Amino acid sequence: MKTQLDCYSCLVRQALSASRFAGMDDEGQRAVMNRALFELQNLNGSSTPPETVNKVYAAIAEVTGGVDLFREVKAHSTREALHLYPELKKVIKKAENRFETAVRLAIAGNIIDFAASETYDLKSSVRRALEQPLTENAVPALKEELDKAGWVLYIADNAGETVFDRLLIEEICPSKRVVYVVRGGAILNDATIEDAFAAGIEHVAEIKTTGYRGLGVIFKHSSPEFLKLWDEAPVIIAKGMANYETLSDQGRRVFFLLQVKCAPIGQDIGLPAGSLVVRRGASPF
Repeated sequence: MKTQLDCYSCLVRQALSASRFAGMDDEGQRAVMNRALFELQNLNGSSTPPETVNKVYAAIAEVTGGVDLFREVKAHSTREALHLYPELKKVIKKAENRFETAVRLAIAGNIIDFAASETYDLKSSVRRALEQPLTENAVPALKEELDKAGWVLYIADNAGETVFDRLLIEEICPSKRVVYVVRGGAILNDATIEDAFAAGIEHVAEIKTTGYRGLGVIFKHSSPEFLKLWDEAPVIIAKGMANYETLSDQGRRVFFLLQVKCAPIGQDIGLPAGSLVVRRGASPF
C-alpha cells in the first residue's frame, strides 16, 4: 500500500509524539520534526507508510542511543492483557465456534497501537470484537488453509496484542507448527522478542524476528532466516495495519487480521474506520 496524502499529517503527529515521549527538549523535538518533514518532502511515490515512519524513527534512535522508549508502556500493555487472559480462555472454551472466537479476540488486541492512538479501551475492544460483524470475513478460508498446511508463519504487531495472538495460536496448536515473528528491534510499541516472551509465546510457538528494526515487513532489510521462512510458509497470518501496508500485494497465502483505525487504510481496503477485518491477500496475477 502506497503512502497517501492523508498519511502525511499522521506521520508528523507520530514524530512529534515520539520525540516528546523520549523526553527531548524543544531543540531535539524540532530536529526530529525537521527530519520528518524532510522525509515527507522527498518521499518516493511508491513508498509505504511504514518505510517513511522507519526513517523518522531511525533519526530518533540516533539521538536517544537506540533505547526502547516504549519499554514500560509495552510492559504495562502486556500485564493488562495477561490479566484478561484467563477470562478470555473461558470465552473461547464456551464458544460455539472456538476458532472464529479466537480470531475475533486476536483482532480485539489490535486496538493496542500507539501509532494510531496513545489511549485505548481494551475491554471495550473485546466486547466489540465479540459482538460486531466481521466487515470482511475470510475466517472460513483461513481455517480451510490451516487445516491443509503443516505449519503457519504468524507475523506479530504490537506488545500486549501478543497475548491475544497467543489465544489464537493455542487454537491452531498443537496440530500445527507455528513460527511467530516479531520486529528485529524496538520501534514504537511494536513487539520484540522480549515482549513475545513476556506474553508466554515461547510456550506455543517458535519466536523469530524479521531481522530489521522497523514497522511492517520490508523485504530488502529482512534477514535471510526470515526470508527463507517467508518463502517456505504455506500460510501466513499478518496482524495489524503496518503489516497490511507492507504486505497487501503479497498473494493469497497471506491473511490479514486487523482493525481499521485510519482513513487511508479504510480507503485502501474499501471499508469504514472501526471495521473488524479478516482479509485474504489478493492474487498477484
